[in-house]
Amino acid sequence: MIPSPRCFSLGLAILMALPLLAQAPTQTPPPPTHAPSEEGTIQRFRAHAAPRAVAQRPPLSTEERNTIRRFKEAKPSVVYVSAIFPVQDLRTLDITKIPTGTGTGFVWDEWGHVVTNHHVITVEEQGKRIGDVNEVEVTLADGKTYKGRVIGTSFAYDISVLQVFAPLNAMRPIPIGRSSDLQVGQAVTAIGNPFGLDHTLTKGVISALGREIATGYNTHILNVIQTDAAVNPGNSGGPLLDSGGRLVGMNTAIAAATGASVGIGFAIPVDTLNRVVPLLIARGRLEPPSMGFVTMGSYEAQQVFGITRGLVIREVDADSPAGRAGLKPLEVDAEGRVKAMGDILLAYQGRQIESEGQFMAMLELEAPADEVVFDVLREGRVIKVTLNLKAAKKAVPTSI
Repeated sequence: MIPSPRCFSLGLAILMALPLLAQAPTQTPPPPTHAPSEEGTIQRFRAHAAPRAVAQRPPLSTEERNTIRRFKEAKPSVVYVSAIFPVQDLRTLDITKIPTGTGTGFVWDEWGHVVTNHHVITVEEQGKRIGDVNEVEVTLADGKTYKGRVIGTSFAYDISVLQVFAPLNAMRPIPIGRSSDLQVGQAVTAIGNPFGLDHTLTKGVISALGREIATGYNTHILNVIQTDAAVNPGNSGGPLLDSGGRLVGMNTAIAAATGASVGIGFAIPVDTLNRVVPLLIARGRLEPPSMGFVTMGSYEAQQVFGITRGLVIREVDADSPAGRAGLKPLEVDAEGRVKAMGDILLAYQGRQIESEGQFMAMLELEAPADEVVFDVLREGRVIKVTLNLKAAKKAVPTSI
């Protein structure tokens, strides 16, 4: 390629300028100058380098001694919860268990039960819930980690109970208090694992009572405690203690648009925990009515069928309200492949169904009538199906 006249002229100009550049004097900054008095001062004072004398500490205040004591007493009851989610390699079909989230929990009783928030064991992807874990790892205050399983869940109250397979003598139940007689201004402390920093203590006061907060399942928790004790991501599921070291609430949410604490935290009152947790330990769920159908998980339905709203009926018990009402399940062949779509539940008692968690929350909070009505999508048409629950059998935890 032949250079253009413009390029040739530019190159010639550069060549002619090179000797001039070579002759230009190099500009170097002058060395720093220090006054002799400054150097002398520095050298003279270096000779005095030595550890500082320790000032005598005044006695700890009564409040400080109480806080230290209560923290030491409560620490063995507070645990670190890691949710474990199985992931399958599509190429090798190997199952790998990976941690998907962390939070806090506390030992409920002498039988190895740990209480935490349900959202601590929820798996999310890009802000959307894709499922819940069944297996967890629980690290005790002594640093030892044990396997745990989720044995009870309430969607409506955002509470889960874990059975931890640790030596029972290594798990110290937390003292239980009462939330009905709490007062605004009362001192409280929170212990948790914010940002993975285990057994972090923060202190504050009860700043309000009787608050109402929303859960991720379109329900609201009532009589919530508001506190200014700093709580952050990772504090969820941790205990809120009164000055006597008793559990008065479970830290569950913060008021912050960015996810960082702004001095307003919320805790589920212990009176609610003391009512709900024993039921979850005994039955696994707050016992819903037996309707006789099993649904496909919302995430699975979206991945398999592209369905983003409502519940896909997977199975129907013929001798149940659902079976007698004619609800239709998925039709599958002998190898489990879907042959035909079943019914899709769009609404319950006139309210839209967004997910299985939200539907379970509705059933937990409301005692259903003798008859309930579903809006059902069947073969491209929306119809109403009425279930008669009068003759329903006892609920089974694996079905709704």
